[in-house]
Amino acid sequence: MKNRRRDPSTPTPLNLGEFLCFAVYSANHAFNRVYQPLLRDLGLTYPQFIALVLLWAQDNQTVGELGQKLFLQSNTLTPMLKRLETLGYVRRTRDSADERQVRISLTEDGQKLQLLASDIVRRVRHATGLQNNQVEQLLDEISALRKALESHIAR
Repeated sequence: MKNRRRDPSTPTPLNLGEFLCFAVYSANHAFNRVYQPLLRDLGLTYPQFIALVLLWAQDNQTVGELGQKLFLQSNTLTPMLKRLETLGYVRRTRDSADERQVRISLTEDGQKLQLLASDIVRRVRHATGLQNNQVEQLLDEISALRKALESHIAR
């Protein structure tokens, strides 16, 4: 029976449990459910949080620089940055050398959030149940997966 040829006009049965994209998608939803209550007290969404993480690492970036690192277009990023500005965590200013560029910098309140963020990251890491070496391996593999998919799109 195993050697029996499949009729090419018959659709292959699809099993969602075998979809790599669904595994990543559902893991993302699980991460969101862990992050949401932790970020709620700060009044932040996950995308706002990761934008702040980038600013804590390197303050005073342009919207374009942040967008590249977050894999977001400026039309998605700008409203989120406006909300962060309304919350008092960032300041948006025109670049003095190039008026077309908008720079994002942390306010004092935005800088103070970094200490709380460290605890959030620690708690989420703990929730994964993974050891440091497992996290590092997964990060490498997921990064390679993203790069492979991006190179396919670029063709």
